[in-house]
Amino acid sequence: MDSPGKTTAASVHEEIARELDQWLRLLFSSKRKAAHVDLEAVEMLVRAGMHRAGAAGLTAMLQIPAPAVEQRTVSCCCGEQAQYQGLRSKPVLTAVGKVKVSRPYYLCRQCHTGQFPADIDLDIQDTELSPGVRRMLALVGADAPFDHGRRQVKLLAGLDVTTKAVERTAEAIGEHVAQREQREIQRAVQLDLPVIIGQPIPILYVQMDGTGVPVVKKETLDRKGKIDGRPAHTREVKLGCVFTQKGWDEEGYALRDRDSTTCTGAIETADQFGKRLYTEAWNRGWSRAQKKVVIGDGAEWIWNNADVHFPGAIQIVDLYHARQHLWDVARKLHPNDEGNRKDWMNIHRKRLLDKGKIEKLVLSLRSIDSTNPEVIEKLRLEADYFEKNAERMRYPKFRRQHLFVGSGVIEAGCKTVIGSRLKQSGMFWTVRGANSVIALR
Repeated sequence: MDSPGKTTAASVHEEIARELDQWLRLLFSSKRKAAHVDLEAVEMLVRAGMHRAGAAGLTAMLQIPAPAVEQRTVSCCCGEQAQYQGLRSKPVLTAVGKVKVSRPYYLCRQCHTGQFPADIDLDIQDTELSPGVRRMLALVGADAPFDHGRRQVKLLAGLDVTTKAVERTAEAIGEHVAQREQREIQRAVQLDLPVIIGQPIPILYVQMDGTGVPVVKKETLDRKGKIDGRPAHTREVKLGCVFTQKGWDEEGYALRDRDSTTCTGAIETADQFGKRLYTEAWNRGWSRAQKKVVIGDGAEWIWNNADVHFPGAIQIVDLYHARQHLWDVARKLHPNDEGNRKDWMNIHRKRLLDKGKIEKLVLSLRSIDSTNPEVIEKLRLEADYFEKNAERMRYPKFRRQHLFVGSGVIEAGCKTVIGSRLKQSGMFWTVRGANSVIALR
């Protein structure tokens, strides 16, 4: 015989059947009165009815009985025992609507701390949102503006939530993900990461880049903007990706393995990011890679991280970024003559840069005469850039190895992972909020 207050499968079934029967009677009664059937209205009504029935059954199941007399104390954090005080109920929004949870409440007379052990078991401690609903809110909050996510949840799941609930839930779960990532990174710093066993990986790539995200004013205090004398309005998200390659096409161009790309990133220092990306690469099988490649633009922090965390890897400057540097020179030399600009660019790109003849390219840039101080300074800076990255620009050599020479994967990541969510019109983030959403995405 069941003990008093104990919920049985039969009682849950009865609650669901009773609620569903009432709803279906109402539905068919209204249908007989209607001249025609509005299918969308009917299907929404059916869903609402199923939710009501599910919520009734879930409420019945979540009426947790009082503990037996000999089990009416639990340990308190202060070291004393908390005493059972009775059953308390609270509303919880679940995937089938609002339910009421009734569970035992314990109070410590020593420190006056109350606790609901059942809330911990059900994963509803300090929240009125079920785990299923929190997952939904995190998903829509990671994918779109929070108010848009609220409307999605209403339409797709039939649940009423506030915009603030979407924001807080998404950021809280994202922060939890970020904390888990930090624990992994700390293990990597302490050389405590496990060796991933598996088949050798022919070629494994690491790419990294940075992209600015608009932030609230307090996040840019004492930070210089891109223009001298102007304050900063953004903070840089450093993003990295890891992917693999097994083969190439008939023309010898590299083919990225399908669904092999993973990303990681945050608003953080270059040193912190280097450890983050190393952890991601290690988890992807860096130790098993037969050939390791790091691709990036000419930013100094990228190659510093490559030297520190990925020693021995082939380093490649993105070809298209290098070409952009040449275009910058061409525009300085021929600001008002598009024809001469294109002719100069074609000669230096096709004959020198694309063929990896960087030393000749540097000599050519240093040999150009000008009376314009800005042009002279530009030529000096770009010559230094190419000279410093010469070994990373041996593009024919990399092509012969069927390697990628462009950073298109990370460029796409900056647009899809970061830009499409965090750089929409009117958005201004705190670093904490941005990092939480980045972790989710």
